[in-house]
Amino acid sequence: MHGQYHYSTSKRLLLLADSGGSNRARPRTWKWFLQEKLADQFGLIITVAHYPTGASKWNPVEHRMFSEISKNWAGAPLEAFDTVVNFARSTTTKTGLHIEAYRDRDVYQKGIKIVNRQMKELALAPAEILGGWNYTISPRTKGLFPVP
Repeated sequence: MHGQYHYSTSKRLLLLADSGGSNRARPRTWKWFLQEKLADQFGLIITVAHYPTGASKWNPVEHRMFSEISKNWAGAPLEAFDTVVNFARSTTTKTGLHIEAYRDRDVYQKGIKIVNRQMKELALAPAEILGGWNYTISPRTKGLFPVP
């Protein structure tokens, strides 16, 4: 929501992803939707760097943000989604950090399978270091894959 406004001329995006859930390094669906919904749609070159399992605490966003949110809701019963979102939204720090949060009410299809043919269509280049975890996805233009 804010990226297009604040970084409207940017052509590259760095994603720091943990190694849990659907955004870990192996799932095909994660890569497919990065290609379709971000790289192709917005013309972005996306570099993904995955943290090793158990190391997401080194993620600077998680380190700075989630500790403050946890302090904000300490001892409060988190009985509803809106309660969690409101606690996150009302979190601020002495250094001026402010959290933007909203509840995504979209319904997402489960069990989507990305087949080998679709994987071959991705403009995906493994990184030189730890290419199984880290990679770059470039926007596809008229069937040609730009070099990242």
